Amino acid sequence: MTRSLPENRGRSDVRFHTGVREALNDPQIRANFRSAMDGLIHKRRNAFPDPAALERLRLRSERIRANALSRLPELLEQLEQRCTANGIRVHWAETVEQANEIVLGIMRQHDARMLIKGKSMVSEEMGLNTFLEQQGIECLESDLGEFIIQLVGEAPSHIIAPAIHKNRQQVARIFRDKFPDIPYTEDIEQLTRNAREILRKRFYQAPVGLSGVNFAVAETGTLCLVENEGNGRMCTTVPPVHIAVTGIEKVVERLADVPPLLDILVRSATGQPISTYFNMISSPRRPGERDGPKEVHLVLLDNGRSRIYEDPELIATLRCIRCGACMNHCPVYTRVGGHPYLATIPGPIGSVLEPQKAGLDRLGVLPTFSTLCGACGEVCPVRIPLPKLLNRLRYEGVRKGSGALPGAGSRRGRNESLLWGLWRWLHTSPRLYRAAGRLATRLRHLLPNRLGPWTRVRKPPRIAARSLHQLAHDQEFDHE
Repeated sequence: MTRSLPENRGRSDVRFHTGVREALNDPQIRANFRSAMDGLIHKRRNAFPDPAALERLRLRSERIRANALSRLPELLEQLEQRCTANGIRVHWAETVEQANEIVLGIMRQHDARMLIKGKSMVSEEMGLNTFLEQQGIECLESDLGEFIIQLVGEAPSHIIAPAIHKNRQQVARIFRDKFPDIPYTEDIEQLTRNAREILRKRFYQAPVGLSGVNFAVAETGTLCLVENEGNGRMCTTVPPVHIAVTGIEKVVERLADVPPLLDILVRSATGQPISTYFNMISSPRRPGERDGPKEVHLVLLDNGRSRIYEDPELIATLRCIRCGACMNHCPVYTRVGGHPYLATIPGPIGSVLEPQKAGLDRLGVLPTFSTLCGACGEVCPVRIPLPKLLNRLRYEGVRKGSGALPGAGSRRGRNESLLWGLWRWLHTSPRLYRAAGRLATRLRHLLPNRLGPWTRVRKPPRIAARSLHQLAHDQEFDHE
């Protein structure tokens, strides 16, 4: 299941606030997230015992990603050349619609009616499952978290742990309802074994497997995939055809750039010293090799990334390596989870990335979904200045006459503009300002109790009986 994006600002705001209220009023969701986030924060803290070493690694990782982005067009061309020379077929997609059609075309070339998938947030961005199912093609998620939420028709709530909003009792009930022949259990290891037995045979039945890409190495034409369950390796080696989908920003220059990024990615995401599996795919099966796919396809998706790339400040968004640390430490995300965000990627990075892709007129509410406490920026392994970018998007949302981003200025309401225009007019004339102040003090009891979003969570301000100027004047007169 994918999230359907709102068509306009009013609709997105209503859906957003409805989702937030539902999450805040669900004690089970809040308890699940509190427990999961506390654990992830603790593991990350233990994974980086030396603050100085962590900062050196963050600086190095930032430089690697910034260097790759500074040469992005050149490196993408080099990646295509190296992949093609290795036997990987490269496809370019400007939009998600084009990317879906490319995948569908590959499926039809092989008369394939089933696709087995490893975890891929880009495929979520594409809405690939829904699209292919409408074409009569079965899509099966093989990542355990993705498999669980697919069973109940939900979207991922976290980019690393898609089913993090479910506890083991809830998962056990899902398995009981969907697989009544399997004995009921709440034991996590047994639930995992049950899922493995269900999925294992499907790997051999699927003619096509799909995966994401964590890093695409321009130097060697290598696709790197980080995982913990082994399902990614099964998806990319057992089916005769492997399709990898990724955003164009995932490219890095050299193979030597991968180890530091892998080091900080895994420790930031799960607190592990290293992931269980690290896959490096450079070609389809070669003569004499006993396993591996006969065909490998790489789909490079733009979907607004080129536009982000052109902004000298917002380009930092594309440095993200999808570790999820900003979500784990965000006081807002940890209380409501990922579903209220209405977007593929939730949390602070989603609040920055998704409005730039979908438009501020559709998801401009997300940058306001932050306390600006700065925790996300402090833990980001590639030092993305997330609070600064959130403020930039808030500004673009209300900026008059702005054309820098799609939907810019759409959050500038007519009444709000009139009020600020009146405020500016009063403050340019001392005489008008004093007259307005005297009038406001006399009519202070007539002020409304509701002043838009401000009073949803605050008491309305009350104007004092005497202004600061009057108090100062009276004080001066008394001294005389």
